[in-house]
Amino acid sequence: MPLHPAPRATTLLGTFIAALLMADPAVAAPVAATVENGTTTTACAEEDNVSMVLRGDGIRRMRIEALQPDYLDKIGNDVTAPDFSGCNFDGGAHPTDPAHRFKKRTVVLLDNAEWRIVGMTLPTFWRPQRVPVQVGARSDRGFHLLQVFKKENGKALEAIVLYPSDGYWRLKPLPEARFGDGAYGSSFLLDLVEQAGRPVVNIASIRVVPKPLAIHLRFTNGDSAVARVDEISRARTALDVSLSKPTANAQPFAVLRSMYVAPDNADMSEVRWQASPQAAPQVKPLPEVKTLSATQVRFGRTLPSKHNTSAPNIAFSGFDNEAR
Repeated sequence: MPLHPAPRATTLLGTFIAALLMADPAVAAPVAATVENGTTTTACAEEDNVSMVLRGDGIRRMRIEALQPDYLDKIGNDVTAPDFSGCNFDGGAHPTDPAHRFKKRTVVLLDNAEWRIVGMTLPTFWRPQRVPVQVGARSDRGFHLLQVFKKENGKALEAIVLYPSDGYWRLKPLPEARFGDGAYGSSFLLDLVEQAGRPVVNIASIRVVPKPLAIHLRFTNGDSAVARVDEISRARTALDVSLSKPTANAQPFAVLRSMYVAPDNADMSEVRWQASPQAAPQVKPLPEVKTLSATQVRFGRTLPSKHNTSAPNIAFSGFDNEAR
């Protein structure tokens, strides 16, 4: 006859642990973020009209990932060409943006067996800031893009772009071979998000530590953050982010920026989330989302888009109130 003490002991242990968690509010539940939909309508597929604003109280850590769209294996054609058909401009800068002029240049800041990091200054940019950048022992300033390439069999594949002058990030997994370099889609802002014509983050300086790869940010208000590159693969590009100060609920700590014209013409068209780790996953089309609370949230697509077809989903998770 089988004996049954082990299941009983396991049940008692589980009950005891649950009681401890309930007794300690700091351990009782993961931190949730509030997500607010600030999307406006547009007919232009080259305009960021989507703003998904993340707020929370006491958050010190989070994980941000670029994940392959679920439909990737079902498509054979990656449409990456710009589409200005519904726009009031035909390329270049947006007509409402200022046009500060710079000397165009491209500088290789690091090139080793694993990484290639490039700084690029554009001839015009909408903000005048010239942010100091240090990569390893090398220092420079004035770049509009910092590009991080992962080496694979000697080939450099771009996976991360950071815009120092306005604080925008873009991530993508390593592309499937049939898609060439792949496509970026949604971008995001991290830490103290402010309004300056559109959402921005004001960065005072950037320091990149090559091994293990981590991007250290100092902001103009004195706060700082570290984005550690946890993974760059065919499945995902993942950052583990630590903030120097806990977030305050009144101030957005991140904003996802994207484009939505229609479900089949969008860099993101739906929101998937869980209110808690135990809660059932939920999903809604972007236009139906108002405000939600989530311990993890994913901004992406189920229906293939005719614009930036291979562009990844962007997910936020692992919200934590403990410093690292």
